[in-house]
Amino acid sequence: MWGSGNWSAPHPECIGIASSPRSQCQRAHLHDVSFSSSYPRNRNCRVFSLPYPHNDSMMKVRPKRKQGCRKAPQRQWKCRAVVSFPNLQADDFRHPLDRQNTALLRAVPGLNEFGKILLGPVSEQVMLLENIGTSVHVTENQLSDLHQLMVEAANILCIEVPDLYVRQNPVPNAYTLAIGGRKPFVVVHTSIVELLTRRELQAVLAHELGHLKCDHGIWLTFANILTLGAYTIPGLGSFIAQTFEEQLFRWVRAAELTCDRAALLVVQDPKVVISVLMKLAGGCPSLAGQLNVDAFLEQARSYDAASSNPLGWYLRRGNCPTHCLFCVPEK
Repeated sequence: MWGSGNWSAPHPECIGIASSPRSQCQRAHLHDVSFSSSYPRNRNCRVFSLPYPHNDSMMKVRPKRKQGCRKAPQRQWKCRAVVSFPNLQADDFRHPLDRQNTALLRAVPGLNEFGKILLGPVSEQVMLLENIGTSVHVTENQLSDLHQLMVEAANILCIEVPDLYVRQNPVPNAYTLAIGGRKPFVVVHTSIVELLTRRELQAVLAHELGHLKCDHGIWLTFANILTLGAYTIPGLGSFIAQTFEEQLFRWVRAAELTCDRAALLVVQDPKVVISVLMKLAGGCPSLAGQLNVDAFLEQARSYDAASSNPLGWYLRRGNCPTHCLFCVPEK
């Protein structure tokens, strides 16, 4: 959701996608990976088909009737061509700033392993018990359609399918955690399930899988620890901590942008990803049919123009230090 580059770049370009259609499909560019809805342009990609309902909704039941008899309702499906990426690695779609900060932490000997040992057992055990006690565990036999969306997304991103939970919460949100040796999990709130279409919801799941694929949890945890620890340094502690926080916010924005790229790899339609951001900004089920992605893109461009001067850029950064619906470009 956040990016870096020039101040004038609107959101679609910042997440590595083309905002206007070419021919009958929209193409997405993530580094050297190119795909379209017709045929992959990269030899490392292959196409397969996934069924999904008409009108991008959840499963619609349309009974077929004949005179003198009744038949059971049947689901109306059509197939969409999906490009897979065998042996996909996190660095294949990782944002440059995300890659840079991750490389700095990886350079510290033993830091990753130590963090997983130190932070994993307690935090994951607490979250595991909380999920089991307060949420619905999604499986093949429980909310199977949602489970299938997760399986499809995990297969495209070449990652093990994590546990998925649905939690009752009026705030649309989703999050994930994977630090120790336990199986990672993703939690989605009921409000975001109600707000989004099937493919939009899969984009959210893919976004969270992007965090797991890139191992963001452990690195962000360390960044927070370093920031808090800097406050204890006498004299320059506050200044150093503020510097760490600024770098941390830049990193978080880049990490979220990386995960938006992961969502795009899965749904393979830029407008689906943008529609998720639009609905999180001001959507609700009763207004879903009136929302316009193109108008939202124009709003993003006007926001970019309004914050193009140094003062506007500074205020923009302050309004959304970590999560932002429009990218906050940086040099």
